[in-house]
Amino acid sequence: DLEKEQLKALKKVVKHFENGFPLKDVAQITEILNLCAEKLHEQEAFTEPLCELIKLFGLPFLKRKSSDEANYSVEVSQSITQLGYLMGVQSSQVRIQICKSVVNFFNMELPGKLLSGYQPTSPNYKIRMAETGGLAEILVLSLTLVENQLTEKLWVLKALQHLSTSGESCEQMVNVQAARRLCLCLNGADPSGQLLFRSSDILWNLLEKASKEAAVIQLRSLECVHALKEAFVELACGFRHCDHQLRNDLLVIATLLSESSAVPMVESGFAKILIVLATCTEVKLPNPLVKGFKLTYSYEDFEMKKLLFNIIGILSRDLSAAQLLSENHVIPALLYYVKQNQRSGFPDWSAAQYEELQLHALAVLASVAPLLVDKYLSCQANTLLLMFLEWCIGQDPFFGRGNSFHGTGGRGTKLAQMRYSLRALRSVVALYDNAVNTNLCDQGAISQLLDILKYAAGISKEKESIALLEIQVDVFFILSVLCEDDNNKKELFSCEGIGILISYLKLDPTRLCSGVGHNCLLLSALDCLWSCVIGCCIAEDSFIEKQGIFLLLDLLAVKDNNLSNIILGALVEFSDNPKTVLHMSIWRGKRDQTAANVLVQLWRQEEMDLGVQRDQYGKIVDTKRPLITSFQKQQKVIPVPACCPSFSIMEVSESARAKIYSLFCKLGFENLPGLSAKDVVTLAIIQHYIDFKVGEVWSEISAEIKEEFRPVTSDESTLKLILEVTENTGRMVLGLQTEALGRQHDQEIKEEKKIYKEIQASQIQREMVNKSWENFLARTSNYEALK
Repeated sequence: DLEKEQLKALKKVVKHFENGFPLKDVAQITEILNLCAEKLHEQEAFTEPLCELIKLFGLPFLKRKSSDEANYSVEVSQSITQLGYLMGVQSSQVRIQICKSVVNFFNMELPGKLLSGYQPTSPNYKIRMAETGGLAEILVLSLTLVENQLTEKLWVLKALQHLSTSGESCEQMVNVQAARRLCLCLNGADPSGQLLFRSSDILWNLLEKASKEAAVIQLRSLECVHALKEAFVELACGFRHCDHQLRNDLLVIATLLSESSAVPMVESGFAKILIVLATCTEVKLPNPLVKGFKLTYSYEDFEMKKLLFNIIGILSRDLSAAQLLSENHVIPALLYYVKQNQRSGFPDWSAAQYEELQLHALAVLASVAPLLVDKYLSCQANTLLLMFLEWCIGQDPFFGRGNSFHGTGGRGTKLAQMRYSLRALRSVVALYDNAVNTNLCDQGAISQLLDILKYAAGISKEKESIALLEIQVDVFFILSVLCEDDNNKKELFSCEGIGILISYLKLDPTRLCSGVGHNCLLLSALDCLWSCVIGCCIAEDSFIEKQGIFLLLDLLAVKDNNLSNIILGALVEFSDNPKTVLHMSIWRGKRDQTAANVLVQLWRQEEMDLGVQRDQYGKIVDTKRPLITSFQKQQKVIPVPACCPSFSIMEVSESARAKIYSLFCKLGFENLPGLSAKDVVTLAIIQHYIDFKVGEVWSEISAEIKEEFRPVTSDESTLKLILEVTENTGRMVLGLQTEALGRQHDQEIKEEKKIYKEIQASQIQREMVNKSWENFLARTSNYEALK
């Protein structure tokens, strides 16, 4: 009769704790569970009381004091872990009840009555304890035990679905290959469809909340991708609303997998199905892969269309997918949307949906077109994009919805369409493909792009936006590529382009640090100046006549490190034109600054940035190597082949000092207005820059030779003589600097004496006036003095 007594005792325990277990008793209850599980192997009568006890684990635990939660945390987490291990009991009823109790962890409903003196634990206490005890990991492992029992399997998945809302539980699940296990059971036999629904939901959570890289590694096997593909194909031909929603969920998972190049999307045939589905409504060619698929233009189908476009953009990063993209007419399908927005009605997309798809297609075209240039040209994509851009700046009424991510900044206008059309053009132009660029120019792209610049500049005066700035930057880039190294195109640009370019160089320097993107715009304009103006005499003359050199010097006077080197380079290129030197000579900046003064200040700033050693007056300190930078001092002697430039040679191209020296060679070094004595000291170094640089190179050569071997006597004496010449030049320049400072000191003393004499004369005059006044007063008050 012992077993009957035990069953009665169990019923009493269940009755006593029908409103929840106190935290202090959880450990003992767990011992009772384990004893029942052992008895269950011999007596099935223990199944029901065991299930009743497990059911009570679904209720909130009870605490007497607030500190109980922390004090009993170890016992509680171990008890919940033990609850998970009971999944090993060979009883369907017990397993299902365990899963139901775990699901109830996430149920916040309180029992009708509580034990006297007790309060329920915090709502997420059990969930935290489940995370600590690794319950999710145990339930994933138990999937093997319920492989052939559908009902039990669905309950385990339901429990895991709730647990996967926690990032920590997701990490535990990934550690035991949960992603792979779940993916392989996507296509299991299940009339209800819950197996696919719950498995896909957990997969999504694993990819989102756990380590994405670890989950992708588990899913990248060909077997897993095939399982995902089969599940998707079955749902794609479904007609129920829930099928469409689940299909889109699988598409999101496929998108996350596609981002990894290691996932065999192409090899499995999944990529081909996705591409064909993405293009079937635009291309309308019969394909057995989409047999049974019908687009209903519902919201779910709209979401699917966007997801498919997005996957095409991701697949375009994989060169192995290029053939698939070409064969399945992706370029024509995307170009289908490169046309004027038309008001579409039932059963087609709404106007807002069409606009969103149009912008998405243009964004994807920018990724796909560089991969399929031949297809791009054969579809006359340049023509379509230029016609579309013409509509964008036209006066046709259009109200952009601006609903989507791609429509940002385009509400009420065609700016979003213009932005993504130019981005697509930029992507193909950036390939520097002669056929693409020639085709664009033959269709009058240069003139049209200049019209877009004028249009964008006009709108910018009223209201600026990031979209507008990006449009202008892209236009400048496209023009730069089209006109580079082609004087005929530069002449064509100069007809209208010079005036537009001048207006951009008049940008207020204070806006460069606004953070909106004006610095990129100015850099793009300067890049356009290099590519579209410099090198063509007609364009250069036009630029100079329109006071372009003055504007460049105005920008140079701002002393922006990001711009100075570029502007100096442009001025050097322009300096071959005699008009440039004249304009530089007559330019005056703020506080009557001259070009020579600005260049000298830039030289000093450059040397300060490079860590060149100078004394407090700007004089040379090291006469042997007057130009050496702090970086060069730290470098060890590294012998390099004759074909490789040394650091001293490379520094010439990277540093602004060589450009400043070149400009002074055109301006001259004598009789330059606006220079102080400090400027003259610096100018003496600039004047002998090439001599010092030659000496620096010889110093490198000498160090390299001595590093490898000892030179013969004649070579050694020659090297010594050369280095002495450099040092003598340094001493001579130092003498000139000292002399210039001495002259300034003498001049200051002369001016001081002159001012002192003026003060002295003023004092004498004041004394004479005072004496005259005293005489006058004496005459008015003293009769003798008056006589």
